[in-house]
Amino acid sequence: MTARQTDTNKPSAGKLPLALIVATVMLDAIGIGLIIPVLPDLLLSVLPGQSLSQATIWGGILSSIYALMQFIFSPILGSISDAKGRKPVLVISLIVMIGYYLVMAVAQSIWLLLLGRIVGGITAATNATAGAYMADISSADQKAARFGLIGAGFGMGFVLGPAIGGLLGEWGPRAPFYAAAVLAALNAALSMFILPESLEDKNRRPFSLRRSNPLSALKDIAKFEGLAPLLIIFLVFAVATSVYAAIWPFFTLERFNWSAGMVGISLTIYGVCFAIVQGTLVRPAIKRFGEGKTLIIGFCFEILALFVASLITSGAFMIAWIPIASLGVIGQPALQAIMSKATSDDSQGVLQGVMSSLNSIAMVITPLTMTALFAFFTSTQAPFYFPGAPFMASAILVVISLVLFLRLSAKKQI
Repeated sequence: MTARQTDTNKPSAGKLPLALIVATVMLDAIGIGLIIPVLPDLLLSVLPGQSLSQATIWGGILSSIYALMQFIFSPILGSISDAKGRKPVLVISLIVMIGYYLVMAVAQSIWLLLLGRIVGGITAATNATAGAYMADISSADQKAARFGLIGAGFGMGFVLGPAIGGLLGEWGPRAPFYAAAVLAALNAALSMFILPESLEDKNRRPFSLRRSNPLSALKDIAKFEGLAPLLIIFLVFAVATSVYAAIWPFFTLERFNWSAGMVGISLTIYGVCFAIVQGTLVRPAIKRFGEGKTLIIGFCFEILALFVASLITSGAFMIAWIPIASLGVIGQPALQAIMSKATSDDSQGVLQGVMSSLNSIAMVITPLTMTALFAFFTSTQAPFYFPGAPFMASAILVVISLVLFLRLSAKKQI
């Protein structure tokens, strides 16, 4: 019997393990988005006497360190799960995550917040393990749909995180973390007592530092002939579009004096619009225009969205602009499709690993650079007051991505 046949004959897992894995991934995403609406108030509470501009710098550091820990530890935890099993990694991560949320809830110094974000980033690096668990319990013809469930859980977490953070943030910047700790404790208990181990003994392999190297996927770029320019475009675009998560709470507080609740509502609206566009417009657009033209259309919408966002002075107009701004998201799936077609069938997994690594790198770069730009243009040292500077800079980055793509198209290198 071939490996493929064995995979096809895997017994179908019950609904509860599937639900618990999706819930774990969703909780990871909630942890990312939860802090966004309350971050300005939380930082100002532990940085007495400092301005919003100064606090914003620390916000960028906290966001980048969280993403960096995920980038470093995701392959490490995945490799550990190959050796010790999926369940121990998931359960221990959830238990430690409870402590992370409680630390964030009680921290009275910026250094304790920083320590909390380091631990939180490590414990949230379980996506690879969750994906491996899903692969363990799925037959070949089930995997695509079930990986889609993981993606849906992650997307739902990005919608729920800011919404929960904003709603509970009305009772103070610490409240969301207590709620998250309760959710993590419930998930840990269910995983500990109900979730079965998915990795069979015959499929375990010793822990390997080489496989745990987070840069290994990036080294594989050299294997893809002609793909490097597309990956550069992908990275530049990812850095640009990560500006929303990096700067949104600080920008809206400075520009519109929004509360944590209003920040959460606005991010939830964006998340819902994002999901609608991804779910209903991407496929028809690619079918009608093809990947290349869809990418160009998406990038143009993104440039317009970022440019207008940098200049908006009305909070009501910003809310009304969000559905239009979300149209820009059709560009990235088209770019991913183009890259996938430029890669051999036996290298698709490597390509996905490379793109995941580049996304992580973008989530490290953007908070540091864009918060520094915001802090400068809202400080007294700035040549002129311009809180929308990060959005303008991001618009320029998307323009650069579009120009690079058009040059590749003209040379027929794609």
